[in-house]
Amino acid sequence: MGLFLSSDGMPSEPPSVLRTLLDAALDAARPETTLARHLPERPGGSGRVIVVGAGKAAAAMARAVEIAWPDAPLDGLVVTRYGHGVPCARIEVVEAAHPVSDAAGRDAARRILDLAQGARAGDLVLCLLSGGGSALLALPAPGVSLEDKQAVTRQLLASGAPIGDINTVRKHLSAIKGGRLAAACAPARVVTLAISDVVSDDPAVIASGPTWPDATTPADALRVLDAWSVTPPPAVSRHLALARPLSGHSPGEYRLIARPRDALDAAARAARKNKRDVHPRG
Repeated sequence: MGLFLSSDGMPSEPPSVLRTLLDAALDAARPETTLARHLPERPGGSGRVIVVGAGKAAAAMARAVEIAWPDAPLDGLVVTRYGHGVPCARIEVVEAAHPVSDAAGRDAARRILDLAQGARAGDLVLCLLSGGGSALLALPAPGVSLEDKQAVTRQLLASGAPIGDINTVRKHLSAIKGGRLAAACAPARVVTLAISDVVSDDPAVIASGPTWPDATTPADALRVLDAWSVTPPPAVSRHLALARPLSGHSPGEYRLIARPRDALDAAARAARKNKRDVHPRG
């Protein structure tokens, strides 16, 4: 208890101090405090703003875009986890399952891909990504069913496979991940705003990189399944055996608006401030 002192030198409850540090860390990653300064220039003329996205923070990110651009001609769709939706006026919010995808996530991903494919030269596609986006953006590759992907995901989760390995498989069973969403947006401009939930801050890993070129191959996905003793459905085995590596393409602009490091730094600053407040120099 002596480690936590109030301004009058008396012991204070540790949870109050820890809550201050936690709030500082969370505030550093909140879309309402971080997103606006990372927004790109709006398109001129008749160019539209099409907002798409996925992740547990996707709805909050969409609302932050609406607040920052109150008069912009924008619309779109984002998918978030059940219970994480927030009200938006112009951007549709769909809730779906995480970490095992469901039909709501599949249908939302299909609609997001349709929006991307409808973008024209002069339009801006603003892609909002955060943790959980990989499971929520669940559009299976041709010949693979949602049930096939669910079966593989459940086995990988039960095996203890790290998220990087899980996302490697997800990308090669997807019609939208691994850079395919960005490719579908051509010839429109693509700008991705992402909240990282991975230590490496690797755009290829965050939400399985729907707007980032993928360096892995179908053979890598097969090796992951073998390494974690996953028995895939026959359709998955056939797809991975016949699929080709993803071709490279331009991901557009990719901007990290918050990282785990930012949250830790904010908590550290709050701790130093608390120490100064408790032990001011006379």
